[in-house]
Amino acid sequence: MSTYDVVILGGGPGGYNAAIRAGQLGLKAACVEGRATLGGTCLNVGCMPSKALLHASELYDAAMGAEFVNLGIEVKPTLNLAQMMKQKDESVTGLTKGIEFLFRKNKVDWIKGWGHIDGPGKVTVTDSQGGKTELSAKDIIIATGSEPTPLPGVDIDNKRILDSTGALSLTEVPKHLVVIGAGVIGLELGSVWRRLGAQVTVVEFLDRICPGVDAEAGKTLQRALAKQGISFKLSSKVTSATTSASGVQLNVEPAAGGSAELIEADYVLVAIGRRPYTEGLGQENVGLTTDKRGMLANKGHRTEAAGVWVIGDVTSGPMLAHKAEDEAMACVEQIVGKAGEVNYDLIPNVIYTRPELASVGRTEEQLKAEGRAYKVGKFPFTANSRAKINHETEGFAKVLADERTDEILGVHLVGPSVSEMIGEYCVAMEFSASAEDIALTCHPHPTRSEALRQAAMNVEGMATQM
Repeated sequence: MSTYDVVILGGGPGGYNAAIRAGQLGLKAACVEGRATLGGTCLNVGCMPSKALLHASELYDAAMGAEFVNLGIEVKPTLNLAQMMKQKDESVTGLTKGIEFLFRKNKVDWIKGWGHIDGPGKVTVTDSQGGKTELSAKDIIIATGSEPTPLPGVDIDNKRILDSTGALSLTEVPKHLVVIGAGVIGLELGSVWRRLGAQVTVVEFLDRICPGVDAEAGKTLQRALAKQGISFKLSSKVTSATTSASGVQLNVEPAAGGSAELIEADYVLVAIGRRPYTEGLGQENVGLTTDKRGMLANKGHRTEAAGVWVIGDVTSGPMLAHKAEDEAMACVEQIVGKAGEVNYDLIPNVIYTRPELASVGRTEEQLKAEGRAYKVGKFPFTANSRAKINHETEGFAKVLADERTDEILGVHLVGPSVSEMIGEYCVAMEFSASAEDIALTCHPHPTRSEALRQAAMNVEGMATQM
């Protein structure tokens, strides 16, 4: 039996960051991961490969359409899908190898296989050949992440009916791709294949896309995506799917009930969300149970079992890589007696479509429900000089501030590269900044970031740019 200070189950953003931080703090750490590569869903079949395809497809779409012609660039591009997938895979490999390097640098052991908790401080790892390794540790961190949520009546085979992994590895551009679910994954991957030439239909059970985001921001994004050719069937549900060698037939009904409609596609992407990956972990051997979603409870990352911690998608909070990373740092620092902490009110959310949607803090709907008086400052990218010059004027910046104190309560951005700009407001809100603080801060001209300042200025009706 190998003995460690801490054993981490899972090598995704939560797990590998916890392992690296443990090594930095002088703990003897082991990370248990059954994939052939580190990085979890995010690096291997999620965040990173999807961003590689989003970037490549955006460039292809710009070259194919009027955007390049308008700029005076005349080309006749040819899609080489195999090369696009190859460069995506090469980028992912580079990232996963980087984690291996950091493990070696910080003296973290990667135990290859699938971990099972056998009791307090005991983990058995089964590798791909069936071999078993026994580990003991004072502390165990569960960071096993999540998996796609299945849809009854629609069986994923990753041939015609795909999950996100399958949609990232198609060898042909679909003629008609139906996406079930208008959340982050569905919209991002639907955008990729629409730009590469597919007809894309998004079916969503709710009456809006992007549930949970600011309603005005969601409607603005939907309009932009519709202009790009994505069709939306809201307030609708898929009740069954029949596959053939060449495609899929879907029965789609109104969410409130009514007559079914038959939709034919050659591929279907099921993207209705993700669920915690807790099955078969052995958590019952330390007295832990999951809720009906399979989720483990925590209090400050601690479970009810002594010496067992939980972070990332497997527990409460948004299923986001950066949330898992924050929890990893806080959890390990608590293990060594430091004051690790995560501010769950200020975890940013991003949808990497074009335009992008980025937000942090409260939405207008939440503030109204809380009965909190607030002020709104908005500024459109149509009035931002850099956005106008770059012909990327869709969207706006919106700042919500407390009516009495002017403290910034929420920020919602739809527009170009807003994923890179929302961090400014994350920092500001961590320091309880007022809208006036941002309004009085000089921003470089001409940049898209000026829209963030102008929105803050407009909380008091003082926007000046055009």
